[in-house]
Amino acid sequence: MMYDQTRAQQPAGQTRGPTERRAPGPEPLLPSAERDKIVQSLRHALNTFPDTPREALEEAESAYDEATAQLVNALAERRRLLRAGWQDQAPGTQSDELRHALRQYREITQRLLQL
Repeated sequence: MMYDQTRAQQPAGQTRGPTERRAPGPEPLLPSAERDKIVQSLRHALNTFPDTPREALEEAESAYDEATAQLVNALAERRRLLRAGWQDQAPGTQSDELRHALRQYREITQRLLQL
Protein backbone atom coordinates (compact mmCIF):
# COMPACT_ATOMS: atom_id res chain seq x y z
CA MET A 1 0.00 0.00 0.00
CA MET A 2 1.37 3.43 -0.96
CA TYR A 3 1.45 6.44 1.32
CA ASP A 4 -1.22 9.00 0.39
CA GLN A 5 0.04 12.40 1.57
CA THR A 6 -3.21 14.19 0.73
CA ARG A 7 -5.28 11.75 2.74
CA ALA A 8 -2.77 11.83 5.61
CA GLN A 9 -3.10 15.61 5.90
CA GLN A 10 -6.90 15.51 6.18
CA PRO A 11 -8.43 15.63 9.65
CA ALA A 12 -9.54 12.24 10.95
CA GLY A 13 -12.93 11.17 9.67
CA GLN A 14 -12.84 13.52 6.69
CA THR A 15 -12.08 11.45 3.64
CA ARG A 16 -13.37 12.57 0.29
CA GLY A 17 -15.77 10.40 -1.58
CA PRO A 18 -15.75 10.01 -5.36
CA THR A 19 -18.19 12.90 -5.84
CA GLU A 20 -16.11 15.29 -3.69
CA ARG A 21 -12.81 14.88 -5.51
CA ARG A 22 -11.33 17.88 -7.28
CA ALA A 23 -10.93 17.95 -11.01
CA PRO A 24 -7.36 17.18 -12.05
CA GLY A 25 -5.08 20.16 -12.34
CA PRO A 26 -5.29 23.63 -10.83
CA GLU A 27 -8.14 26.01 -11.34
CA PRO A 28 -7.53 28.42 -14.27
CA LEU A 29 -6.34 31.87 -13.26
CA LEU A 30 -8.66 33.59 -15.74
CA PRO A 31 -12.31 32.77 -16.45
CA SER A 32 -12.71 30.86 -19.71
CA ALA A 33 -14.81 33.61 -21.32
CA GLU A 34 -12.03 36.14 -20.75
CA ARG A 35 -9.36 33.73 -22.02
CA ASP A 36 -11.41 32.94 -25.11
CA LYS A 37 -11.88 36.63 -25.89
CA ILE A 38 -8.14 37.30 -25.66
CA VAL A 39 -7.25 34.22 -27.72
CA GLN A 40 -9.76 35.24 -30.40
CA SER A 41 -8.28 38.72 -30.59
CA LEU A 42 -4.77 37.30 -30.92
CA ARG A 43 -5.87 34.87 -33.62
CA HIS A 44 -7.48 37.71 -35.51
CA ALA A 45 -4.23 39.68 -35.33
CA LEU A 46 -2.26 36.71 -36.65
CA ASN A 47 -4.72 36.14 -39.50
CA THR A 48 -4.84 39.77 -40.60
CA PHE A 49 -1.08 40.37 -40.43
CA PRO A 50 -0.41 39.74 -44.16
CA ASP A 51 -2.95 42.38 -45.21
CA THR A 52 -2.55 44.95 -42.43
CA PRO A 53 0.65 44.30 -40.46
CA ARG A 54 0.65 47.46 -38.35
CA GLU A 55 -3.00 47.07 -37.31
CA ALA A 56 -2.39 43.39 -36.57
CA LEU A 57 0.52 44.30 -34.30
CA GLU A 58 -1.60 46.88 -32.51
CA GLU A 59 -4.32 44.27 -32.00
CA ALA A 60 -1.75 41.75 -30.71
CA GLU A 61 -0.40 44.36 -28.32
CA SER A 62 -3.92 45.07 -27.13
CA ALA A 63 -4.50 41.34 -26.53
CA TYR A 64 -1.26 41.22 -24.54
CA ASP A 65 -2.27 44.25 -22.48
CA GLU A 66 -5.70 42.74 -21.81
CA ALA A 67 -4.19 39.40 -20.77
CA THR A 68 -1.73 41.00 -18.35
CA ALA A 69 -4.40 43.29 -16.87
CA GLN A 70 -6.80 40.37 -16.40
CA LEU A 71 -4.05 38.27 -14.83
CA VAL A 72 -3.03 41.03 -12.41
CA ASN A 73 -6.66 41.52 -11.38
CA ALA A 74 -7.27 37.79 -10.96
CA LEU A 75 -4.13 37.37 -8.85
CA ALA A 76 -5.00 40.36 -6.68
CA GLU A 77 -8.49 38.96 -6.07
CA ARG A 78 -7.14 35.52 -5.27
CA ARG A 79 -4.66 37.07 -2.82
CA ARG A 80 -7.43 39.10 -1.20
CA LEU A 81 -9.54 35.99 -0.69
CA LEU A 82 -6.64 33.96 0.67
CA ARG A 83 -5.61 36.70 3.07
CA ALA A 84 -9.17 37.18 4.30
CA GLY A 85 -9.28 33.49 5.12
CA TRP A 86 -6.44 33.58 7.62
CA GLN A 87 -5.60 37.18 8.58
CA ASP A 88 -8.52 37.91 10.87
CA GLN A 89 -8.43 34.59 12.70
CA ALA A 90 -7.41 34.29 16.31
CA PRO A 91 -3.78 33.47 17.11
CA GLY A 92 -4.86 29.98 18.17
CA THR A 93 -6.19 29.18 14.70
CA GLN A 94 -6.00 25.53 13.75
CA SER A 95 -2.78 24.80 11.94
CA ASP A 96 -4.74 22.79 9.34
CA GLU A 97 -6.49 25.96 8.17
CA LEU A 98 -3.20 27.83 7.98
CA ARG A 99 -1.53 24.89 6.21
CA HIS A 100 -4.29 24.94 3.59
CA ALA A 101 -3.69 28.67 2.95
CA LEU A 102 0.05 28.05 2.72
CA ARG A 103 -0.51 25.30 0.14
CA GLN A 104 -2.65 27.65 -1.94
CA TYR A 105 0.03 30.36 -1.84
CA ARG A 106 2.65 27.78 -2.84
CA GLU A 107 0.54 26.46 -5.75
CA ILE A 108 -0.14 29.90 -7.19
CA THR A 109 3.46 31.05 -6.78
CA GLN A 110 4.80 27.91 -8.44
CA ARG A 111 2.42 28.38 -11.35
CA LEU A 112 3.63 31.97 -11.78
CA LEU A 113 7.24 30.85 -11.77
CA GLN A 114 6.49 28.38 -14.58
CA LEU A 115 5.12 31.06 -16.90
